[in-house]
Amino acid sequence: MGDVLAYEAELLGLVKEYLDFAGFQETVKVLKKECKIKGKPLIKPADTSSEGSLPVQEEILRAFEDGDQKVFFQLWEEHILSLLHESDPVAENLEFYLHIYFATFLLKQTMGKPDKAELEERISYFKAYLETKGAALSQTTEFLPFYALPFVPNPMVHPSFKEIFQDSWTLDLKARLEKFLSLTLKSRQTPRLLTIFKESGQCNKEMMQHLQQQLVKREQRYMTNLKRVHKLQMDYRNLLGVTAELVDSLEATITGKMITPEYLQSVFSCLFSNHLKQTVAHHIDFSRPGTGYYSMSPCDDGYASTLLRASLASIKFQDVPLLPSLDYEKLKKDLITGSDRLKALLLQALRWRLTTSYPGEQRDTIMQAYISNDLLDCHSNCQRSVLQLLYSKSEVVRQYMARLINAFASLIEGRAYLSQNPTLLQMLEDRLKAEDKDSLTWENVLGALQKFSLRRALQSAMIKDGLIFWLVDVLIDPDCLSDYNLEYCAALLMNLCLRSAGKKICASIPNHMLRVLSGLLDHENPKIQSYVNGALYSILAIPSVREEAKEMVRSRFSHM
Repeated sequence: MGDVLAYEAELLGLVKEYLDFAGFQETVKVLKKECKIKGKPLIKPADTSSEGSLPVQEEILRAFEDGDQKVFFQLWEEHILSLLHESDPVAENLEFYLHIYFATFLLKQTMGKPDKAELEERISYFKAYLETKGAALSQTTEFLPFYALPFVPNPMVHPSFKEIFQDSWTLDLKARLEKFLSLTLKSRQTPRLLTIFKESGQCNKEMMQHLQQQLVKREQRYMTNLKRVHKLQMDYRNLLGVTAELVDSLEATITGKMITPEYLQSVFSCLFSNHLKQTVAHHIDFSRPGTGYYSMSPCDDGYASTLLRASLASIKFQDVPLLPSLDYEKLKKDLITGSDRLKALLLQALRWRLTTSYPGEQRDTIMQAYISNDLLDCHSNCQRSVLQLLYSKSEVVRQYMARLINAFASLIEGRAYLSQNPTLLQMLEDRLKAEDKDSLTWENVLGALQKFSLRRALQSAMIKDGLIFWLVDVLIDPDCLSDYNLEYCAALLMNLCLRSAGKKICASIPNHMLRVLSGLLDHENPKIQSYVNGALYSILAIPSVREEAKEMVRSRFSHM
């Protein structure tokens, strides 16, 4: 009984509100009379006023038709969002398209010749929305292409945005807006008692349909993933077969048997069959270290990579979509003068644009666009350049800049472009010695330098800068390095030891060098073992180092 008395006034108010809504006027009079006789309070429930709903809807639609962005979103914030839950997916999706509508309104009204200042203001407003409230939708495939809209110079002629400049798109958006406003503003008139009843006891048919659709999508995704698993299993079996063939061929060469061109052709046909070609192409690893140890030609990036590229070039991949072009001048300006958050987001987006692209024509097009527009200012002599982000006070900006440089260095064209800047190598070496070894920045700088070591000129510069001494000092305590960093340090050291100048450096510290490398020989990671073996094989060709190694062995046995 106590609980009833505590909420009695509010309950009576809910009952009166519903009776008013349903038109039971005589009953309302009796209720008021009895409450007055018994001294019961009869309060008016909050948020029941519906006056002014229709004029608000007309004002919002008028602002929409006039393209008045400020008035529209002021009314939207004040009268619409205040009635909704914090995350209403229907409202979020509609609001995203409304921002696109107002951002492109001038282009449609002036036939592509708007006032530049006003257009710039609208585009800036749209960019601010994408970076704040609209950022939550960046993972949705439906909206992802529109995040490039502010950076496209002339979106009216771009095929990706052709639809939003058609009258049918505008009319459809207006119809969706009218329906949404009617339903949202009408909900203010619904009695709270009826709302409570619907939420607690009624089965929402639309929700059930939505859940059924989600279930169908999940089942379709499951079948797609199942097919991928079966495909990967088939690829795995085929690759095992190819591996066995290659091992047999290596054993045959040891015994002096010739490997015929027809045999090599059959291996390549199996490796790059129709079933495997897409899997091979879509799993290029940007994170693995490259080495020049197995080079069969004096070319910088190795004979093996050239042969592989020639083989892949003969395969015709399926057509891939073209990505929207970017306004590189605006991008570089924002990278230099923007906030740290904006810089980090742009660097991340530029890296993803490269690493998630389809290998072949699409990836080559993206890389050539980056290079031709001098994205990283490798050809610039200005003090404020994009490369200077390596010295940013923000650790996140430095990390994302190092990640982008590492992605560039993973491709031959990227290494050639980066090597044209005379100061970049020194900048990377400075960051390698200044950053914390546990940081992702240090990890990506190390990866970039290791890939740079595939180029002869950069190898010479690293050796001259004393990087071998630094690497040996770092490898003294391998336990303080992750397997990834230890692998890259060992690979970089091996590449530098292959050069005559590098061998001379090692010959100047033979005891120290041999102790560090011998300590890594029994490491559990086979890749690290192979890089250490490569370095030892190279430096043991020097007589003085070889004699030092023999002396170390004799000394060890004498103490046993």
